[in-house]
Amino acid sequence: MPEPDRAHIVIRGNNLTINDVVKVARHKAKVMLTDEEGVIQRIKASHEYIVNATNACRPASGKIPETCTPIYGVTTGFGGMARTFIPPEMAGELQENLIRFHQSGAGKRLPIPDVRAAMLIRANSHLIGLSGLRLEIIDRMITFLNEGATPHVREFGSIGASGDLTPLASITGALIGLDPSFSIDFNGEEVDSLTVLKSLGLPRINLLPKEGLAMINGTCVMTGIAAQCVYDARILLKLAMGAHALFIQGLRGTNQSFHPFIHAHKPHTGQVRAAAYILQLLEGSRLIRNELEGRLEYEIGSLIQDRYSIRCLPQYMGPLVDGIDLVAAQVATEINSACDNPLIDPDKGIDYHGGNFLGQYVGVAMDHLRYYLGLMAKHLDVQIALLVTPEFSNGLPPCLIGNTDRKVNMGLKGLQICGNSIMPLLTFYGQSLVDRFPTHAEQYNQNVNSLGLGSANLARQSIDAFVQYMAIALMFGVQAVDLRTRLAAGHYDARSCLSVASLSLYEAVREVVGLPPSSKRPYVRNDCEQHLDEHIRLIAADIVADGRIPQAAAEYRPEM
Repeated sequence: MPEPDRAHIVIRGNNLTINDVVKVARHKAKVMLTDEEGVIQRIKASHEYIVNATNACRPASGKIPETCTPIYGVTTGFGGMARTFIPPEMAGELQENLIRFHQSGAGKRLPIPDVRAAMLIRANSHLIGLSGLRLEIIDRMITFLNEGATPHVREFGSIGASGDLTPLASITGALIGLDPSFSIDFNGEEVDSLTVLKSLGLPRINLLPKEGLAMINGTCVMTGIAAQCVYDARILLKLAMGAHALFIQGLRGTNQSFHPFIHAHKPHTGQVRAAAYILQLLEGSRLIRNELEGRLEYEIGSLIQDRYSIRCLPQYMGPLVDGIDLVAAQVATEINSACDNPLIDPDKGIDYHGGNFLGQYVGVAMDHLRYYLGLMAKHLDVQIALLVTPEFSNGLPPCLIGNTDRKVNMGLKGLQICGNSIMPLLTFYGQSLVDRFPTHAEQYNQNVNSLGLGSANLARQSIDAFVQYMAIALMFGVQAVDLRTRLAAGHYDARSCLSVASLSLYEAVREVVGLPPSSKRPYVRNDCEQHLDEHIRLIAADIVADGRIPQAAAEYRPEM
């Protein structure tokens, strides 16, 4: 596997992509701030606006000056306590106290890549220049990313209303060295925040007005997780289409159902793309019924057309293709958005109170993504059921037994049951979470909330389960085409009969499990000759690592 791209990712507030997030979060690509003078000046101007607005509220003769215009969370308390006036001399204390009372996370620690993604997105968001904090704090986040210092963050604590307050408080407390209770993963070692700062030669930071609020008032933790889930879902979509191509060849399906004529007359974008994609994946196969030109390879007593799971594949997968594209676009927009409150227009000298911190786009997007994954799994499961049932498989042995002469062989029966144990979980994960929010949060101030982080965490669980299921589906696909090759060509080496586009995926799976193709035996011959659970583990690990199998799927054209 080639080394991940370690080139610097330069951020400027509006150019960060999902792929960039993955490079930094998982592959530790280095990060640089833009040196564009306009970007730097906006950051400084918005900070100066906050400083001046705070100073304008300093009491004269015991009275608040008429020049004082209160700013939420700067010269007032927070949420339902925003009626409380905070004198300027307590403005810094207010910000640090905000971090302290949100030091209330629960549950397991988030994976390191999720926290790295959150810090990257937070830094990028602040480069838009509307948040009022110092450039020094943004620089500190970049230093932590580049030096392998990742604050520990708990999975529970955000309802996604005013953003990811509690998780971001954990990040902020560690960044500034608020106290030693904030711990950090420092290149694999658990270290307290003050020790890490000393090791990096960095001073503790005392927060100035709005800086605590600017840091924790945003959607970047949920968005960091969401970005990685979208990245993974796109890979899984390609692999699902590749598995379907293997299934269709294993079942001796027709390519006519994917003819452009059909889909030109129901021209949903995703449907047209899915049909073209499968058609390309089947091109040149000797295992299918090649009926593109209208001549049917029909035999008396056989079905004149394939069952719905094959024939309607573009119509079924089309909404998923479109839906994942929409989810990706929404997450990409969130990555490059200003998500705190209030926002400062440094050009006009105005602060705007609003609600960009609500994570509804991310929450709904992750609800939808989980739903799409459940639909994908269900479709694969139906195809597997056809493969293992002789009445529906066009001549394949029951449970895809590789050696029917050995009476004790049961084939892939146990493997199907394992897949059956995962698929219902994926459809269960597909249920919505965002519509179940509490309406009474924080003195009824956060009475509408997104549950975006919870939805994103569930999406990650769904992705993890789907990877295991995908490993199983690919094993069925490889076994099926080996057995179909035996019927079509008299040997088991499917490379001689597969479509060109399917060949790479077939070889990749075989390589990962350590069983090269053979003309004398199918992938699984006798039950006692391999451990299928180990094969699941190897294939799943390769998918997670962006290894040989995803690379094979990435070669498919046209792009999915």
